[in-house]
Amino acid sequence: MIMMTPEEQLQLIKKGTVEIIEEEELLKKLKSGRKLKVKAGFDPTAPDLHLGHTVLLQKLRTFQMLGHEVYFVIGDFTAMIGDPTGRLETRPPLTKEQVLENAKTYEHQVFKVLDPQKTNIVFNSTWLSELGAEGIIRLAGKYTVARMLERDDFSKRYKEGIPIYIHEFLYPLLQGYDSVFLRADVELGGTDQKFNLLVGRDLQRDAGQEPQVCITLPLLVGLDGVKKMSKSYGNYVGITEDPNTMFGKIMSISDELMWEYYTLLTDYTQEEIERMKRELHPMSAKKKLAHYIVARYHSKEDADRALEFFEKTFSKREFPEDAPVIKVPMGLRKKAYELLYELGIEETKNSARRVIQGGGLRINFRKVQDENEEIEVNQELKLQVGKKRFYRIVPS
Repeated sequence: MIMMTPEEQLQLIKKGTVEIIEEEELLKKLKSGRKLKVKAGFDPTAPDLHLGHTVLLQKLRTFQMLGHEVYFVIGDFTAMIGDPTGRLETRPPLTKEQVLENAKTYEHQVFKVLDPQKTNIVFNSTWLSELGAEGIIRLAGKYTVARMLERDDFSKRYKEGIPIYIHEFLYPLLQGYDSVFLRADVELGGTDQKFNLLVGRDLQRDAGQEPQVCITLPLLVGLDGVKKMSKSYGNYVGITEDPNTMFGKIMSISDELMWEYYTLLTDYTQEEIERMKRELHPMSAKKKLAHYIVARYHSKEDADRALEFFEKTFSKREFPEDAPVIKVPMGLRKKAYELLYELGIEETKNSARRVIQGGGLRINFRKVQDENEEIEVNQELKLQVGKKRFYRIVPS
């Protein structure tokens, strides 16, 4: 536990956040001297967590270090509805069996970041299942359709004539009820979760509780430097991936994105990060980041070996400066095998597929494992095809 004044705690909590609603309320809660109940919800819609999920986990860990009480809410009930946030269509429903299978992996993986002795893992089916039809009807009576349509995603779908199903309106209400049941002091979420977090505040007020403080954090940009990190986009770093793959993926990100990762994924202070910007060469800073992340999710020994592997494989054999340059339109987006074929690097689509299937394509030092991975050219890409062919893909 770190001993800090309430003001110092607030400054540490604010690192990397987008918005605190309301900051004055949080400071007042910190000054009360009691342990705060801090929650974040995760719907187990996929079996593995990636670095994008750990942005929230890191902030939960900060609260743990300050002596507060953390609730990791596994949304096994809400996952069967599917969070409509950011969706332009209804999510396909998951079965209870799928949700529970995914939830098992979450229980294990969160402890790569959180302190197991200070973490309450709870399943929201525990209380939401008990609401029953009457309870859900009463809950639905707390919000109007007009208020729900204030949400950007619902509003866009309504204007464009895309169906919105009644059960999707229930999602933010049920997430908000989680806060009521747990009597949460603070709830964390990505910037896309702001509406849901505010519903929690409203429902707590209605229940006669002191409303929770809502803290939003940025959505981590994926390896492509464009979209948020997501397994569906193929631009993710899974926290259970092997050390060499994890290290290589981190080394593939742009220098600019690297500093965002430092802010959101590490315990370095902003002052330390600014000093590294001034004093370290970008390649050295990126190796330091990759080593830090591998050590966190595996071990220091694994990180040392991954660094050694990377340097033997790539750094010691510098990417040739005279590699052929291929200019393409900015924002060009192709599947990996299509890119090799259409740029003339491979003569046929089948040969392009075979190269990728055999592990022979690396982009910015990262092995491309899926021939159908979408590659978007928004910055210079260094392509290695096989052992001896190198290309620079430059957007123009």
